[in-house]
Amino acid sequence: MNQNEPLNQDLPFLTAVFVIFLCALFGSNVVAIKFTFSGLGVFTTAAIRFSIASLTIYLWARATGQSLALKKGQFHQVLILAMLFWAHLSLFYFGLSKTNASRCTLIANLVPFLILFLAHIFIPGDRITTRKFLGILLGFAGVAFLFMEKEGVTSDFRIGDLIILMGTFIWASSVVYLKKIISAYNSFQIVLYSAVFSTPLFFIEAFLWDTSMIAHLNARILGALLYQSLITASFAFVAWNKLLYKYGVVSLHSFVFIMPIAGVALGGLVLGEPITPKIIVALTLITAGIFVVHWRLKKAAAAYQI
Repeated sequence: MNQNEPLNQDLPFLTAVFVIFLCALFGSNVVAIKFTFSGLGVFTTAAIRFSIASLTIYLWARATGQSLALKKGQFHQVLILAMLFWAHLSLFYFGLSKTNASRCTLIANLVPFLILFLAHIFIPGDRITTRKFLGILLGFAGVAFLFMEKEGVTSDFRIGDLIILMGTFIWASSVVYLKKIISAYNSFQIVLYSAVFSTPLFFIEAFLWDTSMIAHLNARILGALLYQSLITASFAFVAWNKLLYKYGVVSLHSFVFIMPIAGVALGGLVLGEPITPKIIVALTLITAGIFVVHWRLKKAAAAYQI
């Protein structure tokens, strides 16, 4: 095990509750984004969201005395992360504009399985075990059920799903890259610089491709925009990276199965999206796959730390 990587350890009860809360926030974020599209352009939403997030994190860092300076050799790493961040979110937002939030949530939750594949190839010692392989099969079986759904699914839905799938692969690639370098950064720096460098590109996309950057605004649209800007893109991302650094990947990712559940449930409750039997099966398989991949017995977790 790399000495620079945090040990994976049991979470204190209150910390575990907080991690569950963060996972629910991340899962519901897709619903907030989709709702914002009813008043703002697709790329305009991303541009405003990460403008607000950048300013919020910057002000917080200055107020708390955090160092903003990058060390020698880190600028190109941050730039690579920012370009991956921009690419995956551009595809994610564009794809989401063509499909349902619940479908997007399920496809995006292929990330843990894609990370396993990429880590197996690019990170020495990070191998796919029999248990992980079973989890991967469950996850991809779930997405297969999603693509088998025909009820109310248009050709635009199919295109949107495939675009999100491409973005999800880029997202997984960025996580694998981040895993190799995260120990050299403060938790907020990754989020801040990714948002700062990608925001101008989102604005360019908005000017070029959004039919109407701002169609109309009301309190609910502004609330959804502020939610995704201040809560998930600022507070939740920084908190997650901080906990990731302190407790390690295994401890935190034992709870990520909550994300697709929250996303699908809120897609139905808030946006009125259909939750069909095939979507239920897809959700069950993907959630089970994530659980199988990340679940650890206490004995196994202790052995992992040695």
